[in-house]
Amino acid sequence: MNAHSGNRSVGIVEPRSVRFDEPLALACGRDLPGFELVYETYGELNPRRSNAILICHALSGHHHAAGYHSEDDKKPGWWDECIGPGKPIDTTRFFVVSLNNIGGCHGSTGPSSINPLTGEVWGPDFPSLRARDWVNSQARLADYLGIDCWAAVIGGSLGGMQAMRWSLEYPDRIRHCIVIAAAMKLSAQNLAFNEVARQAILSDPAFADGHYLERGTLPARGLALARMVGHITYLSDHAMASKFGRDLRSGSFEQGNEEDVEFQVQSYLRYQGNQFSGSFDANTYMLMTRALDYFDLAREYDNDPVKAFRHAQCSFLVISFSTDWRFSPARSREIVNALIAADRPVTYAEIEADEGHDAFLLPIPRYMDVFSAYMRRVGVED
Repeated sequence: MNAHSGNRSVGIVEPRSVRFDEPLALACGRDLPGFELVYETYGELNPRRSNAILICHALSGHHHAAGYHSEDDKKPGWWDECIGPGKPIDTTRFFVVSLNNIGGCHGSTGPSSINPLTGEVWGPDFPSLRARDWVNSQARLADYLGIDCWAAVIGGSLGGMQAMRWSLEYPDRIRHCIVIAAAMKLSAQNLAFNEVARQAILSDPAFADGHYLERGTLPARGLALARMVGHITYLSDHAMASKFGRDLRSGSFEQGNEEDVEFQVQSYLRYQGNQFSGSFDANTYMLMTRALDYFDLAREYDNDPVKAFRHAQCSFLVISFSTDWRFSPARSREIVNALIAADRPVTYAEIEADEGHDAFLLPIPRYMDVFSAYMRRVGVED
């Protein structure tokens, strides 16, 4: 038994990679001339191939959703609280697939990959992406794995937007759609936050109009600032107050010492920003926030979400969190109301939680209970 096999963990996992040589037609009108996807799987695919679950990641997510990569790994996958034996996404029942989307920076083809047509790094020339492009590439992965229909497609935040897109683009290939802390399109306030984050990157001289890899520079300061802006929006006022309050990390308010004062929250945000800038690609951040901005589920359905959801054939679970002001419960209720009007089966839960948008990543008891109860209803044909 390895050190990470207990505590309802999937244990040690190993990323896999698959190459698709057929070009992928993108929503922007360009083709991606072949691409690579990095993914992980947890659990076993049953003989009928009817127990597969797809996990769609959010803005800064990736393929490593559960388990550990080595015995020495201290930090599990980003959604380890929800994936594993006896957890809401129970790997004794389900075969779980989690991937890094195209455009990402954790192994799948993205801006830091080589453009086969030029032999140079893609950089800012990587094609613009939409959520439907991710869904189409995920469908190719499903074909490769021999999965005709997902038992469920699940995602939080930007991942929930992909899950909804799945229900419209491939209605016969998904039985359940689980949408957590998401929206049918961004509010003006959300668009504004994303633009401020991008401007932080663009204003860093080291960004070099996106050509920093060729020049051997790294826009660490701009990327750190972008992450700091984003991180503030992921936490609720209550969460920040309870975590930091106005506690000082250093200095005092004695006369003449104000310049030495540093609040705990300042130190925390700088730490988060610096950690992120060392592990994430700036061009990927630009590309993914724009894809988030562009997402509008009903645009090609005469801006009518009811008309859009009439194309879906699956059942839905929609979950929101009371203090999430980035994707507020009102946005989830818009999804639910459209589904009801479209006569689609939907279950909705608004979870009382102090943690803001990040609540979808955390083991909040009521959230876990609701999620687990619904997943027990997800039928599997043996």
